[in-house]
Amino acid sequence: MNGILHRDSQAVTVGLAILACLLWSTAFVGVKIGLRYSDPFSFAGIRFMLAGIMLIPFWWKRRSPFSVVRENSKVIFLVAFFQTFLMYGLFYQGMTMVPGALAAIMIGSSPLTAAVVAHLFMADDVMTRPKSISLCLGMVGVVILSVSRLPWVSPTGLVEFAGIMLLFICTVSSAFGNVLVAKEKSDLDPVFLNSIQLFSGGFFLFLVSVFRQGLPPVAFPAEYYLALLWLSILSAVSFSLWFVLLQRPGVKVSRLNLWKFIIPVFGAVFSWVFLPDESPGIFPVIGMICIALSIIMFSVSDR
Repeated sequence: MNGILHRDSQAVTVGLAILACLLWSTAFVGVKIGLRYSDPFSFAGIRFMLAGIMLIPFWWKRRSPFSVVRENSKVIFLVAFFQTFLMYGLFYQGMTMVPGALAAIMIGSSPLTAAVVAHLFMADDVMTRPKSISLCLGMVGVVILSVSRLPWVSPTGLVEFAGIMLLFICTVSSAFGNVLVAKEKSDLDPVFLNSIQLFSGGFFLFLVSVFRQGLPPVAFPAEYYLALLWLSILSAVSFSLWFVLLQRPGVKVSRLNLWKFIIPVFGAVFSWVFLPDESPGIFPVIGMICIALSIIMFSVSDR
């Protein structure tokens, strides 16, 4: 498997990026199911601790994990904070406030946020006028989504607007996490980094839930545990793929993140199909089209 992950073929990079994004697009349904029964921070914490544990067999025999953590404690802490603790704390809280399809569309704007952050912090990721125009179109899509919730009309609309803002900040945190991984040029194994940061971020999310509501119960319906298992597996696989791709020579953060346009499309469709209380509306679809077009324009201008 490691041989496949580290091949230099551009087709392999694209294929693995698409696979990771398809996996992520299924998360919105699983999260919505789990949040029916659990506090968001508890559910998120358990999910990511399990995902981190699942990856242990893939790195345990390579080097002493304690010495690796000691040597790379700063980058591990920062990635765990931005990529798991802050990002998914905001994500799970936002998911309690907006429909799954809308959340999928908002998270789909993350390539635009990643492009701006990469431009600011990566020397080889330069912003051009066509890229700027595509980013403006993407922001129009975000504004359409926000206004479509009519936050000034009802308390429900205000809650959904607040949820949209939390999800937007979540994409900023994700972008910082991506930049940190891309700038990590040591011999730190990306699978090991992912395992440790997932478990660490999940552990602190779980601690937050304990302080908020105490220890969670264990008696949940089967669909809760199925959703938890699936989310843990996809986190272990998709983040490991993504970290490997971010550290490959010549891969730009902004360009790689463009493949995340798959997430809002399939995430929204999965939510509309599998969540009985959700259905497509005209404004979310328009917002999704604007965001998708902006990402395609960005991709064309980046060639």
